[in-house]
Amino acid sequence: MHEMSLCEGVIQLIEQQADEQDFNKVTTVWLEIGALAGVEVEAMRFSFDAIARNTIADAAKLEIIHVQGHAACPLCKQQTEVSARFDLCPACGHYPLNILAGEEMRIKELEVQ
Repeated sequence: MHEMSLCEGVIQLIEQQADEQDFNKVTTVWLEIGALAGVEVEAMRFSFDAIARNTIADAAKLEIIHVQGHAACPLCKQQTEVSARFDLCPACGHYPLNILAGEEMRIKELEVQ
């Protein structure tokens, strides 16, 4: 389950920011997770609760912001929403599409004390 290692990275980033910005408690974490990021959201929630225990983010609420996948067809230039990397262009059937958005996972916002 790679979500555990992703959560470890999130906690490390939060702790770095706590040192730089002088806060000592995180109450809410907003994560943007793209539809094409390969992250299982429920596994991420479970992992976050386990990894955050006894850290600055202990008992923090995890809010997930879903980012839809977007792609452009290199052949007909149409842009479209995609739910998987292997989606075909709905206009001309071309594959592969150029992914424009939906692969990201990032900390969008923190609520701190």
